[in-house]
Amino acid sequence: MDFNLDETQTDLRKLAADLLGREVTTARLDTHEASGAPYDAGLWNSLAQAGLLGACLPEEAGGAGFGPVEMAVILREAGAHVAPVPLEQSLVAAQVIARYGSREQREELAPLAEGEIVLTAALNEPGRDLGAAPATTAREHGGGWVLDGATGTVPYAAQAAAVLVPADTGDGVGLFLVDPASATTRPVPVSTGEPAAALTLRDTPGRPVGAADGRAADGLRRLALAGIVAVTSGVLAGALALTTEYIRTRRQFDRALAEFQAVTMQIADVYIAGRALDVAVWSGAWRLAQGADEEAEADLAVAALTAAEPALAALYTCQHLHGGIGVDVTYPLHRYFAWGRHHAHLLGGPEARLDTIGALV
Repeated sequence: MDFNLDETQTDLRKLAADLLGREVTTARLDTHEASGAPYDAGLWNSLAQAGLLGACLPEEAGGAGFGPVEMAVILREAGAHVAPVPLEQSLVAAQVIARYGSREQREELAPLAEGEIVLTAALNEPGRDLGAAPATTAREHGGGWVLDGATGTVPYAAQAAAVLVPADTGDGVGLFLVDPASATTRPVPVSTGEPAAALTLRDTPGRPVGAADGRAADGLRRLALAGIVAVTSGVLAGALALTTEYIRTRRQFDRALAEFQAVTMQIADVYIAGRALDVAVWSGAWRLAQGADEEAEADLAVAALTAAEPALAALYTCQHLHGGIGVDVTYPLHRYFAWGRHHAHLLGGPEARLDTIGALV
């Protein structure tokens, strides 16, 4: 297996890195956070104009038809720049619909390519880990389906045109597109500052995505894991770059911090954690792209464990190497730590990830 990016993927990575590097400046992030806006609409529009929102959409929606690897390429750059847009949620949901949805549902993704809509997904329920069997139920009613239950925290729920919600149909687990306006939403604060809400569903209409055989729900879980770990990989890479520059230029006792052996050993540990995560991320994304979903499970499980524990520990190290400034919310490092912590929380923590690996083996 060769996990090196091909020419198209390399160009896509460069396009994303150049655009985000140019537009996601510290000053712009500060301005956005002070504005109270749910996301940076200008950046969202720039991503659409550059074709990055449409790259992973199906051809029926006017997209390029790229898959999980290309999605991971884009999301890793979003994480590296802590870009305040619903890119992770929208691309994961779009990939699920592209794989399991009807032609009509795939065509409905076209506005996403233009930056006109946002999509998201309910990945868990209160008291249940990512991937657990849903307690939410779906039943046929009036020629359609209605859902009853509650979701966990759903990023960008209030801003989304639709939310993907897994539900038990009685015959299996189905996946449904739900209009958040038809549900009761309760805002939930998250460490990244992104808007999020928990949904309460009572006779809430839902449109099925694929059959109620669990495949679409499993697909959502796998693609969401790929998205989460890809973003976390980028977050750690961004924090590592910031910390490396700091210890290279910060001087103590007339020496750069990077000249102290204890410091170099710690920054090496951060690099190793990042490389370990990268290998699992690209392996999992590549297997998903090849349709080897079952084989991807193990790789994504390892990536998720790495993101939930060693990667988070590495972010603590980055904070430590910065000294007092590392915990200052006016310094850029705090965003990387908040994003890393948030994604580790989404994964349920290391214990939940170890349980998953144990079940697989």
